[in-house]
Amino acid sequence: MKSKLQIPHTPLAERCRPKTLEDFQGQIKLVGEGKPLRTMVESDTLSSFILWGPPGTGKTTLAKIVSETTNSEFYKINAVSSGVKEIREVIEKARLNLQHFKRTILFIDEIHRFNKAQQDALLSSVESGEIILIGATTENPSFEVIPALRSRVRIFVLDELRKVDLQNIVNYALTKDEFFSSLNIKLDDEDYLIFISGGDARVLLNILEACVVQEISDEEILISKTIIENVVQRKNIIYDKNGEEHYNIISAFIKSVRGSDPDAAIYWMARMIEGGEDPLFIARRMVILAAEDIGNASPNALVLAEATFSAVHKIGMPEARIILAQCATYLASSPKSNASYMAIDNALAELTKSDLVPVPIHLRNAPTKLMKELGYGKNYQYPHSFQNNFLEEDYLPKELKNKQFYFPSENGNEKSIKERLKNLWKNKKKYD
Repeated sequence: MKSKLQIPHTPLAERCRPKTLEDFQGQIKLVGEGKPLRTMVESDTLSSFILWGPPGTGKTTLAKIVSETTNSEFYKINAVSSGVKEIREVIEKARLNLQHFKRTILFIDEIHRFNKAQQDALLSSVESGEIILIGATTENPSFEVIPALRSRVRIFVLDELRKVDLQNIVNYALTKDEFFSSLNIKLDDEDYLIFISGGDARVLLNILEACVVQEISDEEILISKTIIENVVQRKNIIYDKNGEEHYNIISAFIKSVRGSDPDAAIYWMARMIEGGEDPLFIARRMVILAAEDIGNASPNALVLAEATFSAVHKIGMPEARIILAQCATYLASSPKSNASYMAIDNALAELTKSDLVPVPIHLRNAPTKLMKELGYGKNYQYPHSFQNNFLEEDYLPKELKNKQFYFPSENGNEKSIKERLKNLWKNKKKYD
């Protein structure tokens, strides 16, 4: 029987928000006894800092606890909807507060979304201490926060919440929340609830609340795995296409392919696809990888990667996932060689340490009578006029005579390339 109980308007996540460091879950390295953030608060020696960590790990909560514990006036703005105007308004209020010996905390959520001009507007007031800036970001401050602002603040890194932290949060909601504790709630699969939340405490509580509201009754409310699945539909995937996790996952994908592990490659590809990554981005990276990490060990790898890029462009999702998977598993399973990649880098490095010498006369083109009279192309010998279409000619300037940049590997097709070059150039080059 459905209940007519009045459901609170305030979300469960807000009702369960800790008010003190003692109630705060996780981040022991920051808020444990004697740890930096706790010491800063307890000694009342606040300075500006940025909290960097995944969603739902307590950044906003910590900012509020710091504000309330230190009796500071607290202003919160979101970088998505605010700008320089809002910053200046808070700074003016902060100046008035200073006249009454009161500090002002400006909490900027998603500070990474502020552009350079908006971040510049904070510099003077942060440096002078007019405001205590607390920034929250899910993105690496090294990339998203300007150096001048980074140099004026401390960076505190928040870890993903541990399973025990999330279990404690669930228990608090069920036993301490005034509304939930008045109900007869039985959580049948806590592990699945924690798994499906992706480690995000806010998402965890939102899912739990949605399940309870859906099944609310004056009798026992059973929250089963099936009910959770019906409410959520899919796992909460943490993936920001413009953020650090984007680079972490593509890095893991590339290294898995390079390391010849098709299973790991497919897993990381699935993470990108499920997170909404542009399939053309994945295909483009595989084109580069085919040349850089496979090269002449399996020349068809580049052909397949290029065909994959074209097919993905024409087909689109969701079918493009199959094409991407075929290419990824082929590349991961192929013999590997970075010899071509190293060859061009070796040649480019040579250019930085040696003089740029003229093209030898016998290799120059001679399209005009004057050029022929100047000797362009003289003594050039046409390889196709010789046995096996080859002769041991000098094609580099004399200053670089017999210099080698390309060293074929022993892998795949490149092994036969190495043997052929070894036989052709046995008097001038070494391919041991």
